[in-house]
Amino acid sequence: MLELTESYVDSLAPNASAIKNAQGLVKKRSFVRLNRSEDDTLLFGECTGSGSSNYECSADFVVPEKPVLRCSCPSRQLPCKHALGLLYAFALGSDFAVAAIPEDIAAKREKAAKREENKERRAESGETDKPRKTNKSALAKKIRAQLEGLDMLEKLTLSLVRGGLGTIDKKAVKAIEEPIKQLGNAYLTGAQTQLRRLALLLTDPDDREAAYTYAVEQLTLIHAFVKKGRAHLTAKLDDPELTPDRESTIEEWLGHAWQLAELSEYGLMSENVELIQLAFISYDDPARQEFVDQGYWLETTTGDIHRTVHYRPYKAAKHMREEDSFFDVALVKSLYRYPGDMNRRVRWEEMTSRPIEPRDLELVAGFAGRSYADALKRVKNELKNPLGDRNPVMLLHSSDVVRDGQGRFVIADESGQQMALDDAPAFGNGTVSLLPYVPADRLRDAAVLVLFEHRPDNGRLVAQPLTIIKGADMIRLLY
Repeated sequence: MLELTESYVDSLAPNASAIKNAQGLVKKRSFVRLNRSEDDTLLFGECTGSGSSNYECSADFVVPEKPVLRCSCPSRQLPCKHALGLLYAFALGSDFAVAAIPEDIAAKREKAAKREENKERRAESGETDKPRKTNKSALAKKIRAQLEGLDMLEKLTLSLVRGGLGTIDKKAVKAIEEPIKQLGNAYLTGAQTQLRRLALLLTDPDDREAAYTYAVEQLTLIHAFVKKGRAHLTAKLDDPELTPDRESTIEEWLGHAWQLAELSEYGLMSENVELIQLAFISYDDPARQEFVDQGYWLETTTGDIHRTVHYRPYKAAKHMREEDSFFDVALVKSLYRYPGDMNRRVRWEEMTSRPIEPRDLELVAGFAGRSYADALKRVKNELKNPLGDRNPVMLLHSSDVVRDGQGRFVIADESGQQMALDDAPAFGNGTVSLLPYVPADRLRDAAVLVLFEHRPDNGRLVAQPLTIIKGADMIRLLY
């Protein structure tokens, strides 16, 4: 029996507008025919539209992890609102009459099956596609260009330090725009982002003193990146195999775009993984010139908290699918892990889902860290790493959430050690102000997902609550 939830259908939608329009079709009873195949692998029907004839739409689940949604409408949006509406109708309990699979869909299934058979036959006979060979000459040329870019970046940052941040005016900041462009031409997209972030800090009109403090930290980060990047590229240039670093995030900082085939080849892939999303953040990153959709997921077998990151460049954002909160358990066939330490980035291509159950949340809560001393030690080690995550996330057990003598909210572990809660400025989304609205019994003996950030302007380590899990309840303060 096919099981679909609204949350799963939401995850297939390209944007919030498509969700609203698709649900509107169901509410308006725009579907004049709703059918399902006898084996429940296909949903199909007809929906009224602006055309002279009804639109024929279908959702094929012959491969559950990779459903195929089709529609005869002229929309360029994939999937369109009609195909999504078909799924919402099923998820919301509309009556689907059993009918034979249409001939055109049966033909398409047959062609797809033949392609898979040919693929398997080639694999068995050793005729699989050969791994893409690296053009070592071209790669070496690229590395030399990157080293020249790092030299230029180092000279620029040293000149800024020697001149003093206080002497930097609008003209000096504008002069940084050309080096930013040059870093892109030198294949150093990571360095390009960091230099643009520095330029934005130097033009912050709100709090000049705080901006300069953050700018100094940014200069320190760029300097560390230049040193590590140069050492890595030099060693890579001397290595005849020119293999990428599979342990740290240096490759991404240097602009390498990991392919899923690479991650699989280096053993950074696992199969049949269950993930539960604990929090979701969507924000604008002007330094990257992209919108970022970021989700935090717990892997149910290990307790590791991963993150998914989806970038939508400004120029193409309206044509790209937006990620959103996900409230079911994701059943991922192949999970690919990026190099890194805490909250490693993950990706997948195919998944199914099932409704989340109380036992799932009990399992999640069981992974919460009990010692704040150990948690803080790990977080500080991550923050000391120049290439580490600036905002690590951990799941911690809280005996209670109370106010201290200064009126701040604090959480305490079983030994009585306290940790003050505050809003981290990184993403611009506050949550601490929502704590008074959470029932007191939900805050006691609970698991709390916490996002950390170091604030150089006051030297404090900020801990922001994102999600509270107690019993069968998961309260997302940010989603």
